[in-house]
Amino acid sequence: MSEPAPKVSVIRMYKAREEIYPREIKGWYASWRWVCVWLTQLVFYGLPWLSWNDRQAVLFDLAARKFYIFGIVLWPQDFIYLALLLIICAYALFLFTAVGGRLWCGYSCPQTVYTEIFMWIESKIEGNRSQRMRLDKQPMSASKFAKKSAKHLVWGLLALWTGFTFVGYFTPILELAESVKTLSLGPWEWFWVLFYGFATYGNAGWMREQVCMYMCPYARFQSSMFDKDTLIITYDKERGEPRGARSKSAAKSSLGDCIDCSMCVQVCPTGIDIRNGLQYECIGCAACIDACNSVMDKVGAPRGLIRYSTDNAMRNHLSDKEIRKRSMRPRVMIYTAILVVIVGVFSGSLMMRTSLKMDVIRDRGSMGREVEDGMIENVYRLQIMNTDEKPHKYKLSVSGIDSIALSSSEEVELKATESRAVPVRVRIGAGKGEKGSNKIAFELQAVDDERLHVKEKAVFIVPR
Repeated sequence: MSEPAPKVSVIRMYKAREEIYPREIKGWYASWRWVCVWLTQLVFYGLPWLSWNDRQAVLFDLAARKFYIFGIVLWPQDFIYLALLLIICAYALFLFTAVGGRLWCGYSCPQTVYTEIFMWIESKIEGNRSQRMRLDKQPMSASKFAKKSAKHLVWGLLALWTGFTFVGYFTPILELAESVKTLSLGPWEWFWVLFYGFATYGNAGWMREQVCMYMCPYARFQSSMFDKDTLIITYDKERGEPRGARSKSAAKSSLGDCIDCSMCVQVCPTGIDIRNGLQYECIGCAACIDACNSVMDKVGAPRGLIRYSTDNAMRNHLSDKEIRKRSMRPRVMIYTAILVVIVGVFSGSLMMRTSLKMDVIRDRGSMGREVEDGMIENVYRLQIMNTDEKPHKYKLSVSGIDSIALSSSEEVELKATESRAVPVRVRIGAGKGEKGSNKIAFELQAVDDERLHVKEKAVFIVPR
């Protein structure tokens, strides 16, 4: 007797996307989400158009290797400030996550912000949740085609404007606008406008929650930053269960406060049911809290069936005062202390930063040579940078050996934000200095500003 054929099972590593139609909801948290939308977009779209000292206020000029941030001009040598800024952002994320969970994801993440904007456009053109669901089930018609086309046209225009603004941070936006008018953008500018616009259109218009669930690494490692006292969106099972619809005559003791209306699921942008517990798909937007509170108001039950709380608070029935007290736990204190120290170092170094830089490079082709009258000469190249936005005249001097002096010009004049290599010849008298290397120092002092002063060490070679 032959053995039955083995069964073939298909394991899908990627779940096919099911269309999610989030219901619009009004409430305290929804209002704060829109405040964040307005604030972030006013900053993003508005900053490139601000002027500062007759230039763009915020401009990352990669071609000239200069970063302009209001009154600060950063050069490649100032890379440490970028590193410190990234460290500050990382620790701030750790701190906010340890205290309040995924606040960044729910309120300020570009993916969340643009998805919110795109869904608002969708609702204005195609209608509310039920109207959009009916529209998608209908066969293609002139009305459906017109609505879909209008929606994608508005999405596309907003995405292109977003790409244009993004490139405007790296190319002066007024010049960029003129180039767009004449269709004379450079190849890289075309690429980044279209690429960033396509990414915005695809992520916020089509992929939406898929980005948060499958592409964003933060959703995967967030649990390592959570603990039992981290504020998360929670469902009060003791109060809500057993759930179910009830009539006015139903006994209060037979059912919990949850009427199983599924409003918390309908408003969720990732389509999860928060009543099943914390899930990595939850972005902490609190839409379910607003929805549940509105339902509780209608049925005459107290708010807070779904609320921001902690695992400890839910298990041990802690009060709000105890929750706030536990928020200042060792992990939070350590994150805060480290963040304060780094911010202090960053701010202090920026405040003490001088707008004059000098690097000394000795000419290796001439280790030290004897010139007229037995004098010894060394040749150097000084890389001088005036990072100020005003021109300055500087006086150069050298010290370290008796009778050491410059045989080239002692004055250097640099334009605003100019960098220049200045060849310098240095001589000492015959018999001065020790054979071999001698320590010397170059000093550069601004004639018109005594605060602009820099001193760099170097080596003077006396032939043996």
